Amino acid sequence: MPRTPTSTLLVDLLLIPQWLVPVEPAGVVLEGHALGISDGQIAWLGPRERAPQAQQVRELPGCLLTPGLVNAHGHAAMSLFRGLADDLPLMTWLKEHIWPAEARWVDETFVSDGTDLAIAEQLKGGITCFADMYFFPRVACERVQQSGIRAQVAAPLLDFPIPGAASVDEGLHQAIELFGELRDHPRIRMALGPHAPYTLSDASLEKIRIVADQLDAPVHMHIHETAGEVEQALADSGERPLARLARLGLLGPNLQAVHMTQVSDDDLALLVESNTSVVHCPESNLKLASGFCPVERLWQAGVNVAVGTDGAASNNDLDLLGETRTAALLAKAVAGSATALDAHRALRMATLNGARALGLEAICGSLEVGKAADVVAFDLSGLLQQPVHDPVSQLIYATGRDCVKDVWVAGQPLLLDRRLTQMDEAALAANARAWGARIAGRQE
Repeated sequence: MPRTPTSTLLVDLLLIPQWLVPVEPAGVVLEGHALGISDGQIAWLGPRERAPQAQQVRELPGCLLTPGLVNAHGHAAMSLFRGLADDLPLMTWLKEHIWPAEARWVDETFVSDGTDLAIAEQLKGGITCFADMYFFPRVACERVQQSGIRAQVAAPLLDFPIPGAASVDEGLHQAIELFGELRDHPRIRMALGPHAPYTLSDASLEKIRIVADQLDAPVHMHIHETAGEVEQALADSGERPLARLARLGLLGPNLQAVHMTQVSDDDLALLVESNTSVVHCPESNLKLASGFCPVERLWQAGVNVAVGTDGAASNNDLDLLGETRTAALLAKAVAGSATALDAHRALRMATLNGARALGLEAICGSLEVGKAADVVAFDLSGLLQQPVHDPVSQLIYATGRDCVKDVWVAGQPLLLDRRLTQMDEAALAANARAWGARIAGRQE
């Protein structure tokens, strides 16, 4: 395509899509634009006829270019438990099936193999950054490092022994070590992962808050996942879990409150006042009948709402595009308004809002010069996407993750023409089948 460069800028890679949605500023769809990448960052964005010279040019006709999707909550290695115990209530699912299976099977090899499987699935679905909360966080960090994806890895903390840590104190010690080792890592951010208010005492939560303050660390936690959780807390102490966390000093911009299906007026006031982010996991909540996060109500009040898949054991996939569609549709039903969570805001929730929740908004989540080149190309040229009146609406309401064509993280191509560049898909599938046979055989 003929271009007339207006500067001497030379970029490593020039992407030329049909449409480009930067997400910031909000609601913008650019046609006839291109994006230049150099040294892993977005170096240029503008009209394609004014594009700089490039060492490599990738034409993307019929494609929509967006920021990489940010999966703001999940348990990556649980991909190996996909479909293990379906159609059960949350506490039955946890106590009678998942926790016993974890006690039997979870070790460093399980976490390594399960995390690899999850990373591959997420990259193929356009996810360039994910939040993980699972056992053996050091192993998860190693797999993230190897794969090239971006992640926040939370060290799990509970008041009873878990795989890899016998106590909260041991878990905190491991987390502090990882914080020190990974402080300057370009793609990995560590977090503290207290499981939930009902699995931690006040004393343990106070320890976690002290360490979080000292390290300026994100805190990633399941909160108000079900009505039963809130009712039990009120019966035990007369205090709602969110109010308890506020009393203990844990609310704030570093807290990522996952689920929040139960939100009273007082809860909403606490979230707004503290600038706490909420991570919405609609499909897991639906499958476990946990309740409905009032996304539109939170959004209109000024709460930052991100979206996550949760783990593949309760979802059962890591399809953030599908999750975002569900979130948009569910928000309309919960709010009783067809205008709730429109397509552009839904995409923002799955990109910039997720990055903001993880404290990464200065690095990723939107296509802006100076940010990391975490970019996805969605192919909207197929029969099932025609006609394209609004590419963002088409992406959210009519497109599946099979339309993800290319994925770059920090400028590195991790998916090209729908094929992973750094991971062996056949080997991953064979290994997952072997794990499935092993787990099923043990349960017979």
